[in-house]
Amino acid sequence: MYDVALTTFVALFVIIDPLGNVPIFMALTKGTDLAHQRLMAIKGTITAFLVLSAFAWFGADFLHLLGIGLPAFRIAGGLMLGIIAFEMVFEKRNPRKTKAAEKVHDIASPDDISVFPLAIPLMAGPGSIASVMLLMSQHAGDRAAQIMVNGVLGVVILISMFAFLMVGPISKLMTESATSVVSRLLGIILAALSVQFVIDGIKNSFGI
Repeated sequence: MYDVALTTFVALFVIIDPLGNVPIFMALTKGTDLAHQRLMAIKGTITAFLVLSAFAWFGADFLHLLGIGLPAFRIAGGLMLGIIAFEMVFEKRNPRKTKAAEKVHDIASPDDISVFPLAIPLMAGPGSIASVMLLMSQHAGDRAAQIMVNGVLGVVILISMFAFLMVGPISKLMTESATSVVSRLLGIILAALSVQFVIDGIKNSFGI
């Protein structure tokens, strides 16, 4: 069970990227008071947890209704996570996320960014949704392991909430060079996990 928790934590921490989202949260809440920032942090992270938990438990049933098998989803999800890993290694992900968030912020009401774009798609985006569904599908039939996956998701979301609430001190500690090194290392780990998802999907497809 420990290895399940560790693998899940690494995968979700990398893809949700609590620390990498801090500068984007700062940009989205720029010019607002501390109470408003805290409210957005709490509402946004709770919303993200509920959305990701819903996909974790009911995503496989939705795929079944569409006639999509889990092996095919593992391959597609693995490839998508591989693209995200590529962006992290070559430092393209955060600039893309920042630009997208700023565009939304320019056209949306600045009063409440908790649901959109903070929760969706910043934390509960395609990559994180695919990740929780892939991790849950790996333990189909093992309810204890699936509860563990959902629990670890909650831990990562709590880390995100803490990072947003402590946005000032954390932003001072996150130098550009340190952020670059960490992002690339996490990208390599995510690349390895994405390859494993693809391999598992191929094996399941051909009964290997």
